[in-house]
Amino acid sequence: MRWNEILPVVLSMVVVVLVAVLEKQSKFFAAIAATVPLTIPMALWIVYSSSQGERGAVEQFSQSLALGMVPTVAFTIALWLGAKAGLKLVPLILTGYAAWGGVLLILISLRRWLGF
Repeated sequence: MRWNEILPVVLSMVVVVLVAVLEKQSKFFAAIAATVPLTIPMALWIVYSSSQGERGAVEQFSQSLALGMVPTVAFTIALWLGAKAGLKLVPLILTGYAAWGGVLLILISLRRWLGF
């Protein structure tokens, strides 16, 4: 196995353990640990390497990353509102993914319509 295959798994395990440990001390710091951007730099590295650092490819990927954050924010807000409403775990997660998917579909439609 190569490091680019092992590293994401190791980092994910470290984050899960960190969240479990921090959760007992501070929900805020546990949430920060849970939202540390890990896959973004690894994905950027893959795009950068495969395009030999070609500026246009990196710029297009970075723009798509920024746009991709919008559905993720919707997911998080849906989780927060669902938790405030007293949803149990499974309905809470399903609500988050429904919001994520709905906003993603809107974003894809707008992207095609506006041409970016």
